Amino acid sequence: MSSTNRTSLACLVILFFSATLLSHTTSRFLPVTSTNESHEQWMARYGRVYNDADEKEQRSKVFQENVRYIDSFNNALNKGYKLAVNKFADLTNEEFRNTRNRFKAHECSPSTSTFRYENLTAVPSSMDWRKKGAVTPIKDQGQCGCCWAFSAVAAMEGITQLKTGHEDVPANSESALLKAVSSQPVSVAIDASGSDFQFYSSGVFTGECGTELDHGVTAVGYGTSDDGTKYWLVKNSWGTSWGEEGYIMMQRDVDAKEGLCGIAMQASYPTA
Repeated sequence: MSSTNRTSLACLVILFFSATLLSHTTSRFLPVTSTNESHEQWMARYGRVYNDADEKEQRSKVFQENVRYIDSFNNALNKGYKLAVNKFADLTNEEFRNTRNRFKAHECSPSTSTFRYENLTAVPSSMDWRKKGAVTPIKDQGQCGCCWAFSAVAAMEGITQLKTGHEDVPANSESALLKAVSSQPVSVAIDASGSDFQFYSSGVFTGECGTELDHGVTAVGYGTSDDGTKYWLVKNSWGTSWGEEGYIMMQRDVDAKEGLCGIAMQASYPTA
């Protein structure tokens, strides 16, 4: 081989390895840059402002970890529901639980009255109380820590209990809950502490969750999805940017008597 050919070959080898190294370096740093840009866009969308550069850097790291978790979950394609980056994306799951889920089960004395829908035998195959004008618009509780507000509400609940009182749905019975929800919206308590619940976006939620009731929501209907999965239609109080415009479809008729996330454990409804 001539000297000129050997020189050309050497140049090609060097060029190849340089291009390979550049490719690996670029691919390694692109996701970080892209995620940083995504964080900036997310901040602008939700009006999030941090106190200083250190807090921003910390929140950016949390944001990136949550994005990776959401992408990994959605790419797995083994669930009937999806997650999405929402306004909670710069919070760790622990922070999310501490700022949003402050409900304590059995805060009120259980009702001693009978279950008025006990003998109800025929219930519609689906129900959506939104369509009947019985559900108010979605609200956003924010990071509410206003003890005076809860005190005022508790006082109102007390007089309401004395004047009209409420009834409890028999515990640990989705069939009893179905009868109640077919007749009116029902207050339920759930375990909403998981990351999948934090970033729920759409579909019938079938994720793993416990029964440590930490959040109060409202069952406003039920139905069956296109793939045959039965669900509860649940109204949340985290604003319309979470879930399906503030709602979540939670799987019903599960094997556990408590229902998914404990939805059948502590349900009640107001009476006239």
